[in-house]
Amino acid sequence: MQLVTAAVLAAYIFPKTLPSAETITALVGRWGMMCAFILSLASAIMTLIYSDILGFEPCPLCWWQRIFLYPQVVILGMALWKPFQYKVAALDFSIVLSVCGAGFALYHHLLQVMPSGSLPCPATGPSCAQLTIFEFGYVTFPMMALALFALNIVVFIVLRSRS
Repeated sequence: MQLVTAAVLAAYIFPKTLPSAETITALVGRWGMMCAFILSLASAIMTLIYSDILGFEPCPLCWWQRIFLYPQVVILGMALWKPFQYKVAALDFSIVLSVCGAGFALYHHLLQVMPSGSLPCPATGPSCAQLTIFEFGYVTFPMMALALFALNIVVFIVLRSRS
């Protein structure tokens, strides 16, 4: 997701200098809303599987990220089903939700990778600083959420500019 986000962002910022920029933005224009819906739905399902089936209790920051993720599944699903006017409003709502979710995900990621005690943890139950997944030296659950929110933001900005 991070590579796709970088490619879409580069195509949006440098449309004249990148040879494949028009192809990338055209693909985003055609499939962006559907991909964002599928990725958001899959992410929401995976958070529920990890907490309800596998037994990983979410910390407060995880809940805040979920608060900004779950409504997007409904909003994007409705946007795929409704006429054009609803799609534009859905993009606006989803950009705001993704920016807020990305803020919580970034803070949560920094809390997990920085030295203990660097940032305050709001947890009274499971600690927000506890690493469940740590791959490639930086990929944590909050980083995955941040990657999804960042991809959504970039895709929605491209879709918004094309509408």
